[in-house]
Amino acid sequence: MMTAASPATTTHPPFSAFLSEHRAAVLGFLRSMVGPVDADDCFQETFMAALRAYETLDGKNPRAWVLTIARNKAVDHHRAARRRAVSKGDELPEVPVSDPPAPDGEVWQRVEGLPQRQREAVALRFGADLAYREIGAAMETTAEAARRNVYEGLKKLRNQMKEER
Repeated sequence: MMTAASPATTTHPPFSAFLSEHRAAVLGFLRSMVGPVDADDCFQETFMAALRAYETLDGKNPRAWVLTIARNKAVDHHRAARRRAVSKGDELPEVPVSDPPAPDGEVWQRVEGLPQRQREAVALRFGADLAYREIGAAMETTAEAARRNVYEGLKKLRNQMKEER
């Protein structure tokens, strides 16, 4: 008697557990990619997209999977920002900032000035605390290329800081 093989199904933990597990890494990554103001919107878009596709998650590397979605949302955000019209004559008056930026905030501002691939790799390494293999998966490249992008980004940051001294 032959029976048809049933398709392999992967059982996932509840989405709320998935969200709790990856919340800090995704938010840290998005803050470094789009800034603290827009990170919350991109965060919501990331997890809405993740929820819609949650059943397709193969379970091999869920953090890289969700960070790939976050990376795509950050890229979409930057593309949309370039397309937005800038009105002339409606500038808001400059208001002095009450608190100086935190030292690590200054570093992340410098990271924003890196080329895109280096910025993404540095943000995934230090903002999301991923291993190079996971960074490679999230950036759709190899672990070696991810390591090289982190190295080159850190090298540029060090050179900028040396020049300012």
